[in-house]
Amino acid sequence: MVEKEIDSEAENTQLLKDFKSNGCVAFHPLLSVQEVGALNVEIERFIRDIVPSMPTAQVYYEDKSDPSTLKQVQRMYEHDAYFEDLMLNGPVRCIAETVLQEDVVPVNMQFFNKAPNVGQATPAHQDGYYFHIDPCEAVTGWLALEDVDDENGCIHYVIGSHKAEALRPHGQTGVLGFSQGITDFGTVLDNANEVAFPGKAGTFLMHHARTIHRAGANRSTTRSRRALGFIYYAKSAKLDLTAKQAYQKSLDDRLKSQSKI
Repeated sequence: MVEKEIDSEAENTQLLKDFKSNGCVAFHPLLSVQEVGALNVEIERFIRDIVPSMPTAQVYYEDKSDPSTLKQVQRMYEHDAYFEDLMLNGPVRCIAETVLQEDVVPVNMQFFNKAPNVGQATPAHQDGYYFHIDPCEAVTGWLALEDVDDENGCIHYVIGSHKAEALRPHGQTGVLGFSQGITDFGTVLDNANEVAFPGKAGTFLMHHARTIHRAGANRSTTRSRRALGFIYYAKSAKLDLTAKQAYQKSLDDRLKSQSKI
């Protein structure tokens, strides 16, 4: 598994080769310590000033009555100029266009957190199951805002799993923010090809929409596990809007009935 730092245009060929072979790439780091620090300041501002006025369906808490358990924020770039610029003009978009080999459509920017003691495991899944696009050509980027390891829930990828054209069967998980998980995960091939990706703050991962991945629970009693997610569809991918809206409505209705949002 080749783990890269952004260097020059000459490395694009190797980056693409790695992505096609593995279904994911890693940058150690994408952002410097200073850049991560500045980004965290902007995220704190966003949480303090913007989140309280956002639609409830875009903000998830482990415990709705406790703001400190903020788990996930959706569509950040639609609510703030700083994050809009990061989504539309930042380095992540360039990486997405390199690995997909075409123009991309920005779709979502998400804040993720696994709070100490309460941060649940992320079930094994394929993002393409949620996307409702054809062809299933899209990527998700994941930027660590603080150090991440096995204790606080680093990401695990099943290397090469994106090569299967059909998505694996998924079913309801009951996990807020990751409502669908692979129902037959844990095959011999899954276990043999799974690789963990710990890293320092500033580490960046990107994976194909068909790449199987999961993350452990946060078992730390003191450390959170905060990250930013970026989703881009290939311009050639066509969205089944009816199916997407039906899925989202069903999800929102279920979460409201459970008093989760």
